[in-house]
Amino acid sequence: MLLSPFEWTITRRYMMPGKGEGFIALVAGISVGVVMLSVALLVVVMSVMNGFRGELLDRFVSLNGHAIIQAYGGRLQDWEEILEEVRDTPGVVSASPLIEQPLLMTFNGRVEAVNVRGNTQQDIAKLGENLVQGNLSAITPESGKVAIGSRLAMNLGARIGDTVTVLNPQGRATPFGTVPRQVGYEVAALIETGVYDFDQVFVIMPIKDAQTLLLTGDSIGLIEVETTDAEDVGRILAPLEPRLQGRAVINDWRTINSSIFEALEVERVAMFFALSMIVVVAAFNILSSLVMLVRAKTRDIAILRTMGATRRNILKIFVTTGTVIGAFGTLSGLALGFLILYFRQGISGGIQAMTGATLWDPSVRFLTELPARVDPAEVIGICLLAMGLSFLATLYPALKASGTDPVQVLRYE
Repeated sequence: MLLSPFEWTITRRYMMPGKGEGFIALVAGISVGVVMLSVALLVVVMSVMNGFRGELLDRFVSLNGHAIIQAYGGRLQDWEEILEEVRDTPGVVSASPLIEQPLLMTFNGRVEAVNVRGNTQQDIAKLGENLVQGNLSAITPESGKVAIGSRLAMNLGARIGDTVTVLNPQGRATPFGTVPRQVGYEVAALIETGVYDFDQVFVIMPIKDAQTLLLTGDSIGLIEVETTDAEDVGRILAPLEPRLQGRAVINDWRTINSSIFEALEVERVAMFFALSMIVVVAAFNILSSLVMLVRAKTRDIAILRTMGATRRNILKIFVTTGTVIGAFGTLSGLALGFLILYFRQGISGGIQAMTGATLWDPSVRFLTELPARVDPAEVIGICLLAMGLSFLATLYPALKASGTDPVQVLRYE
């Protein structure tokens, strides 16, 4: 909808506060502010929710891949053959054998529940980006060295070089009953994945040492699989299901962490719906400011009509006025939203320092930092929503203004 020079001149005049029109200008300013805040809130909240989901997925995948093939009974025999079949499946990037078992760990009288993971040397080396202290290359088969999570080390009071004891309740049978198996390991490295629940339970050791600890022989419990597309992992691994029938089951990342990701999706939709109501409120503010502007400019509109302005001219003038208010608020909201996202950690820390409240508890939120990922398509959708509602809010007052009868208005002038 292009404006003629005449229409644009009148539009600019109506967007400037005139004499005695301070209240109308105030309402218009409030409309801009509400649109700005609503857009900023939507951008910030949706980006944080996307970041939370994305970070959780990345960190879960870094530990468990996009899917795991879990053996019935916890032991997968002849796993080398299955591993080769998995690696030869189209769409599979990598596949690694894995042992994972919940056990107990003690140190200086303290006892913690842990999750012992037996990894290949290649997988242990990949944890280098999560290394906090120590040396991962020292963790080799039969070296008696392990890596533990930073939170676990803090809970136990263990440091690099200390010897921790892992207890396996399923020990060896003796004439006096089953004796739990106790094996001491030297802490060679501390790792931090950023997922609180992982960092307080995981113990990483070579797969051969895990087999010795758990007395499983040459069998493994899981095969970790990474594919080309996390969202399409089910279709990629579907051809393997008939071959694994009765031996193992395939669980992808959605199934493994279903409760977390389903809760996130529900929360995401609910937050978007709730915050969208603020945009609706902003649209009503634009509507009210334009209604007041039309009432204040009734005489001017009548004069314009007598001078040759058409109903279409008047309609375009007031639609443009309201739409510009919405556009200015939307652009300001985008700038404010990106500014908040950029300084989100500092803002969160400042609020915590002032109020004394913990806004981001890693034991509840899983991650140690407030994440954010901006989805361009989502940002465009938010802008279109704000602009669309702003445009709809202009229609009634613009139609009312274009329907003004100059004869009735100027009869007694």
